[in-house]
Amino acid sequence: MTISEINEFCKNSLVGHLNIEFINVTATTIQAKMPVHTATHQPMGYLHGGASLALAETVGSGGSLLHIDATKYDVFGMQVSANHISPVKDGYVVATATLLHEGKKTHVWDVEIRDRQNKLISVARVTNAIVEKKSE
Repeated sequence: MTISEINEFCKNSLVGHLNIEFINVTATTIQAKMPVHTATHQPMGYLHGGASLALAETVGSGGSLLHIDATKYDVFGMQVSANHISPVKDGYVVATATLLHEGKKTHVWDVEIRDRQNKLISVARVTNAIVEKKSE
């Protein structure tokens, strides 16, 4: 899949609802950005931690999707854990996921979420299960 194809693939899901857009990919990293506005805020007007987690899982899962044969396997988030470091009120954030482990059944990604000024907002670890598709 290309970046355009993965963005199209995700369009009619939570990923599209949060306006998450994949923007860059290398052999071991993938990046996506997400706007920080009312749809991603918590009630006090800051980026919601759950939106950050959704972004982290999205970028990690997108990375895994690009590392498998999607005709034979599905990617499922098994675990996401994060620490929220700094608040942000507006603009956008960029998540960069770096592949730590690429096994046959699991992938592990480290994710850094940063604001426009490159300030660290959140850090996360995403573990994905790689599951063979069942014949229907």
